[in-house]
Amino acid sequence: MTSKIIATASDDMMSVNVVIESNCPMVQKLTPIEGINPYEAIGTPFTESEIYKKAAECLRHTACPVPCGIVKAVEAESGMGLKKPVSITFE
Repeated sequence: MTSKIIATASDDMMSVNVVIESNCPMVQKLTPIEGINPYEAIGTPFTESEIYKKAAECLRHTACPVPCGIVKAVEAESGMGLKKPVSITFE
């Protein structure tokens, strides 16, 4: 499956909207996510994260990397993290 996460910060950088393009029907149910507070997105424990809570409602595959990708996109778009590639590699 392929998913493209498009994050757009507000002018004041205090919120981020996320749209996801995906061929996964479960991921399609996640989008859009609006008004994400970047401080909460990156500083909240998994069990309290609004992104992970919404993902839990839509995704049946616990290993899906999309929720993590959303958090990373929000972090980078809000200027709170570097815009660097992230990957999972098996050897």
